[in-house]
Amino acid sequence: MFETLQAQPADKILMLMQMFREDPREQKIDLGVGVYKNADGQTPIMRAVKAAEKKVWETQDTKSYTGLAGDPAFADAMIDLILAGAVARDTIAAVATPGGTGACRQAFEAIKMARPGARVFVSDPTWPNHLSILKYLGMEVVPYRYFDGETRGVDIAGMLEDIGKAGPGDVVLLHGCCHNPTGANPNSADWDAIIASLQNSGATAMVDIAYQGFGDGLEEDAAATRKLAAALPELLIAASCSKNFGVYRERTGLLMLIAQDTGAKALNQGTLAFLNRQNYSFPPDHGARIVTAVLTDAELRADWQAELEDVRLSMLGLREELANELRRLSGSDRFGFLAQHRGMFSRLGTTPELVEKLRVDHGIYMVGDSRMNIAGLNKQTVPILAQAIIDCGI
Repeated sequence: MFETLQAQPADKILMLMQMFREDPREQKIDLGVGVYKNADGQTPIMRAVKAAEKKVWETQDTKSYTGLAGDPAFADAMIDLILAGAVARDTIAAVATPGGTGACRQAFEAIKMARPGARVFVSDPTWPNHLSILKYLGMEVVPYRYFDGETRGVDIAGMLEDIGKAGPGDVVLLHGCCHNPTGANPNSADWDAIIASLQNSGATAMVDIAYQGFGDGLEEDAAATRKLAAALPELLIAASCSKNFGVYRERTGLLMLIAQDTGAKALNQGTLAFLNRQNYSFPPDHGARIVTAVLTDAELRADWQAELEDVRLSMLGLREELANELRRLSGSDRFGFLAQHRGMFSRLGTTPELVEKLRVDHGIYMVGDSRMNIAGLNKQTVPILAQAIIDCGI
């Protein structure tokens, strides 16, 4: 029967990783894959995570299944981290998932179950896996304007016009902070306008928050999500621990479904647990235990927040250095947007042909749409990248 299978489109980022590994040049720079790297090019285990893992190893006395929703303590800790009391706990249904990707997948499944004909409004551009999963599930995608190619900021007027076309039964997918792939984010006034649009249209919002703590700080990065949760009758939140806890391979995520009608919580919780059962039954637990240990131990949490802040400031510093070097080399401030963007990524806003030229001529690897991982840089490679950008005529 399997002779009927057809080859699937190759993942562009995975292809880029393979090409980078096979490139024999010593002076090559990987700005493709979305993984944090320190100045030595390593993705370290955070101190608090290492300590929490040891604590779990010493105290855990069983490897039996958790419940279908995962460990309740993990959900409570993550809900507190992201929402901090913005809504009452008894309005929130939550399940642990295999990473943020699993949370997004389960959210889309819940949407499809509730409204089979739902349209999902998605920023143009967005994280490619959003589109891939939605296509696989056969769900209708409606792009909305987001990235302004001239200013390299958010096209808020275009965004509001487009999401205003959503209606009851539709979903508007939003990035909670540190937009992937552009690094451009709405400001506080923009978020107020987005909320007003959603209230007016009756559309349901879904937030993908994968980089809390990488942008302007833990509290600041959650501000928009908290506003949405407090202002809207319903909200889906897909959260990832991969980046801010550095537990990429542990696949640690959480899906929340908020309904201001507290009577809906039991039904929502049962639905999310049912979807977990159909997909993978019991969610992974090791990463969730580590995250819970960090967030519920005052000393570990303080150390984690301090290291996370160092990571955030490091990325901001690299942004400033790159923008300054490009200003020096170009004699203009046309790359100033790099210092204004937040998170791991920025989009240069150039052509796939010039991105390919960067790779061929200079050994610099970034996604074809010119998304680059700022965390892939260090003080030595910033001037190399800046010179290559100028040499390629970007």
